[in-house]
Amino acid sequence: LALSIPHEFGGGGADWRETLDVVRLLAQADSSIAHVFGFHHLMLATVRLFARPAQWQPWFEQTARRRWFWGNALNPLDDRTVSSAREGWREFTGQKSFCSGALDSEMLIASAREAGSGAFIVAAVPTGRSGIFVAPDWNNIGQRQTDSGSVTFEKVRVEQHEVLADPGPLSTPFACLRPLVSQLVLANIYLGIAEAAFHDARHYTLHESRPWHAAHVAQMHEDPYVLGHYGDFWVGLEGVRVLADRAADRLDAAWRRGPALTERERGDVAVAVATAKVAATNTGLDICTRMFDVAGARATHGGLRLDRHWRNLRTQTLHDPVAYKLRELGEWALKQQYPVPTFYS
Repeated sequence: LALSIPHEFGGGGADWRETLDVVRLLAQADSSIAHVFGFHHLMLATVRLFARPAQWQPWFEQTARRRWFWGNALNPLDDRTVSSAREGWREFTGQKSFCSGALDSEMLIASAREAGSGAFIVAAVPTGRSGIFVAPDWNNIGQRQTDSGSVTFEKVRVEQHEVLADPGPLSTPFACLRPLVSQLVLANIYLGIAEAAFHDARHYTLHESRPWHAAHVAQMHEDPYVLGHYGDFWVGLEGVRVLADRAADRLDAAWRRGPALTERERGDVAVAVATAKVAATNTGLDICTRMFDVAGARATHGGLRLDRHWRNLRTQTLHDPVAYKLRELGEWALKQQYPVPTFYS
């Protein structure tokens, strides 16, 4: 849990390349665990990017020392939570959906809209605070163990020092790295799922599958059509690996720039991340579907649970529509226009 926290605050000192490699490795075994692990480090990045050192440094130290786990209640598209100003503090009231990791967390990153102005407010609050209710109501077809259900705020007191307002959400090119961390976490989850599906399919093809009678071969792995599928799988996976690693390296270089990061430098990272995420989405969904073409009808037996790869990836890839990522990349490819920073780009 302290992997991405710098050494001077008691953490592991890992850069984003290493942290994302761990996300990818975990996703090969259990994509839900990879999701909440990656989002924990995304929440730590959020306080680093949106808050003053006097805020984020103590949170980093306490996370490393107390082994805190951070959950998500920041959903910019869900405006049901309202922030009302009080004398020296704020009050959050409303509900948030898709709150991955909130159920087991010690700390939450929560968002709300300012009553009246509609300004976007982000804060870091203890999950156990009075008025916060985390519901075990996640019931989707995939990513079952992320517990990405709802969080309800009932007149929750948020202290002024808990509000992440300096520099604040998406306020500088450096602060705008937050959505890129999020997108690259997702890309590495997708890649890990695709790699797991590939390895499961390969094992089944080599050890369990029977060749189709019209193939006129003794074993499934001698079928030229099956070999063609695996060739496609390999090219796709290798391409995504290169793109994901390149994007992680560019993110690390931008992270080291800190507040000196320029809009152009941030834009270069955004293009690299979006490219990796689109490739991971398309390749992953392709492999998780076509793996049954190389495994055969018996591979659909419920006890094998090979459908979990598709269910997890299909659920997770709906986080934001890939068509809009392609439009952003089209703007770059044709007109050299960088993606406009939002919580999804």
